This record gives sequence, structure tokens and C-alpha cells, in this order.
Amino acid sequence: MKHVRIGAGAGYSGDRIEPAIELAEKGDIDYLVFECLAERTIAVAQQSKMKDPGLGYDPLLADRMHAVLRLCSEKGIRIITNMGAANPLAAAARVREIARSLNLGKLKIAVVSGDDVLQQVMQGDYRDDHGALVSELGSKLLSANAYLGAQALVDALAQGADVVVTGRVADPALVLAPLIHEFGWAMDDWHKLGQGTLVGHLLECAGQITGGYFADPGYKDVADLARLGFPLAEVAEDGSAVITKVAGSGGQVNLATCKEQLLYEIHDPSAYLTPDVVADFSQVSMEQVGPDRVKVSGATGRARPEMLKVSLGYIDSYIGEGQMSYAGPGAQARAQLALDIVAERLQMTGLTVGDALDELRCDLIGVNAIHGSALSAAVAGATGEPYEVRLRVAARAPTLQAARRIGNEVEALYTCGPAGGGGATKFARDVVAVLSTYLPRQQVATTVQMLEA
Repeated sequence: MKHVRIGAGAGYSGDRIEPAIELAEKGDIDYLVFECLAERTIAVAQQSKMKDPGLGYDPLLADRMHAVLRLCSEKGIRIITNMGAANPLAAAARVREIARSLNLGKLKIAVVSGDDVLQQVMQGDYRDDHGALVSELGSKLLSANAYLGAQALVDALAQGADVVVTGRVADPALVLAPLIHEFGWAMDDWHKLGQGTLVGHLLECAGQITGGYFADPGYKDVADLARLGFPLAEVAEDGSAVITKVAGSGGQVNLATCKEQLLYEIHDPSAYLTPDVVADFSQVSMEQVGPDRVKVSGATGRARPEMLKVSLGYIDSYIGEGQMSYAGPGAQARAQLALDIVAERLQMTGLTVGDALDELRCDLIGVNAIHGSALSAAVAGATGEPYEVRLRVAARAPTLQAARRIGNEVEALYTCGPAGGGGATKFARDVVAVLSTYLPRQQVATTVQMLEA
């Protein structure tokens, strides 16, 4: 039976690069997939594109391509990635530039476009999760990107692409596409598409399934996390797969790591909606078939949804924050006095919740910032006061000007607060939030454009 080997080169935008190199060097893979988009990543990338039309793609795109492009070209490994983010064409052009610098003149780079549906949702009668008209967001709306399926990626591979660069596609589609291409699965073979979607879902977060994030010392010990190996899947033509990793790399692949990833971000295991199929994972079985080798099978699916989910990125508000540290005898008392001073200053200057602020938090990190005052006080009573404390004041505001004033008040404690404060930091920034809406799939048109190095 024919098999295809697919490696997960990244699970998010800022992921490590070394494990992808290791997969290309030692994984004997056919495809290397970089999944680098979270829900709000495109909105942030769109802000970057607004400042410079040549940007808007993943900031580590060039580093990743410099690291693996020559190696993948020499070994015939094809790359699929959503690092195009808000600007797939510019991303592909950057890949072409890198390929030329490496003398990879025959490399074919495909650009998959069509996920940007900002104009459609602004001009139509579409409503968000809360029932409000999307168009009412006005200039606050930064981006609207439909979750594309595997079809355009399959088309790009059929045209001979060595590298496929996309924007927003469903995460599992990055893995499903090469399976459809290699095995010739029909786009309405819901059973096979459901199985391929399972494989994509298991690989999409990279190191999570090899023990990263899974680890919990004393309960779920994982060896050599500093050298965590990223996963690869050996997929058979019938859709079954073995999840494994490069021999000798850090981490582990076992039933527990695979089961945790199976349930990750799944609302209903029997109805996992994707653009390609409504996948059913309810009858999935897993079997440990060797060291760091888990066989997965039993997924199926049914007809795909007629609507495509659209991720909306918008400016929700602004956040301002200031921090300062106190250490030594009486650290907590001095930090509390500093906090009281800031609270009174905010009242005096009109920075109150419901007026100039939407939300306010005043914490003593090391005392009550995580579990709240009641539990923290009980623990402190048993163990004594902390020797060092960090004060943190953070607020959400409707304007950037109001947000900036929070950090300024904390910084002023250097000279206007109790003794011994230091290490002050402050910042103010916009808060990019995410909503969703839905578009009929016939209103989303994809294109494939081929660039040659």
C-alpha cells in the first residue's frame, strides 16, 4: 500500500525552527507543513500590511525558508504553509527571492488567494457571533478571512508547485491537500476526507503531540524538551496513519500525547466542521505499535457545510499597563502602599471604570495576581510574607491616550512612591479581538498563481 510521509514544521507563528530542519534532514518526509496562523494572527498581519504593502506575512518566513528551502529542494520535499497570512503574494515573492539567492532556479512557488473577503462582508448583510451587523464595525474592522479548504492547494500541487503559500485555510487542510493529491481521493469521499482531516488535526500543533505542553513534572514527565522533536505522519492510502517523530529527537509520542491532541479545540468529536468535510472522530482508535509510534484510524465524515466560517479581526479597545518591583524586608507593605497611591491617583485624575476606563486590574504578582486575594492570603499566612513582589496595574480603555496614562502613573512611583521601587516597565497598545461570521461558499472564489524562481 502506498504511503505518504508528512512532517509538521511549525505549530504557530513564533515556533522553533530547528525541529523543521531535523524533519527535513532525517525524517524521510515527502511534505513539510508550516502551520502558523492563529485566529487573530491575520488581523495583526493586516496592520503590518497597512503600514507597508510589502509586508503582512509571517515575520519568520524568511528565516524558515533560508533554513529548509535548499534541503527540501535537494530531497524533493514539497512545502505547504499558511505563512502568507494577510499577504500571500508578497510572501511567495519573498520565497522566490530566497530561492534565487540559493540558486534554486527551477523552484515553483504557488500562491493561493481568495480568503480575503473583507469587501464582501462589509457590503453584505452579515452578522457576527453576537447578532450585530459586521458592517457596523466600520473602520475598526481590520480583516475578514474565510477558512478555505484543500481544493485550491490540491490544484497548486497538481500544477507542480514545490512550495505552496496560502493565507487563511483550515489548519487540517494543509495536511489533507497532499493526501488528496497523492492518493487521488475524490473531493466527496467523505470517509477518506474525514480520516485525512484527523491526521491534519493531530499534526497541526506540531510539538504539542510530541510532549510539549503535555508535560507536567511528576505526573507526565517528558524527556529532553529542549530538543523537542516535531511530529510526522506516515499515512496509508486507506487513511490510516502512524504518528511518530525523528528517532533520537526529544519528547515522546504515546497514547496519552495523541489523545490529548485529538481532543484539543474539539467541541463535538462527532461533528468537527471544516470546509472540506464534517469529520467524525467519535470512533477513532489508537494503538501503540512501537516506541514513539502510535497508529490512528477510525475517523470518518459526512458532507461538507455549505457555509464557510469567516474570521473577523477588529480593534476592540486599548490596553495600558505599568509594573514595578519591590524587594527585601517589608516588600509587600511597600508594594501595597504603591498600589494604593496609584489607585488614588487614578481616582483623582478621572481614570475610573465606567468613565475613562472599561476595565481595571491592580495586582501584586507573587501575592494575589493568579489565584486571588483569599487563597493567596491563606498561603501567605502559613509561609510568611514574600521577600519580593511585583506591582502590576493594567487597564482597558476606549482610547490610546487613556491607556498610556496607566503606565505613566506607575512609572511615577520611582520618585513619588515608597522606597526601593525599581525595574519599572510600561506599555500601551491596541487590543485586536476576533469575531466570526459565515459566507456561502459560492461567494468565496480561490485562485492559484504560479511564480518561478
